[in-house]
Amino acid sequence: MNLSEAAEGREYIIKDILIDDEELEAFLFTLGCYVGEPITVVFHINGGSIVSIKDGRYSVDKHLAKAIIV
Repeated sequence: MNLSEAAEGREYIIKDILIDDEELEAFLFTLGCYVGEPITVVFHINGGSIVSIKDGRYSVDKHLAKAIIV
C-alpha cells in the first residue's frame, strides 16, 4: 500500500520509495525518509498527507505520497 492509502495515526515501516529523481530521493534521505524507517501519517489533507518521521512533521504532496510504499 502507498502512503496516501495509509490510516491516520498508525505507524508504518517504509518498504520502498518509487521515484526517479535522485535529488528528491537524497532530500528525503536527509529528512529520515528511507527504506526501513518508521513513518506515521498524522492526517490527510487535500490529497496529500502530513507525516511524522523521527522527530519532525512534514507535508507530503499526493504524488510523493503515492511513491512511498509502506
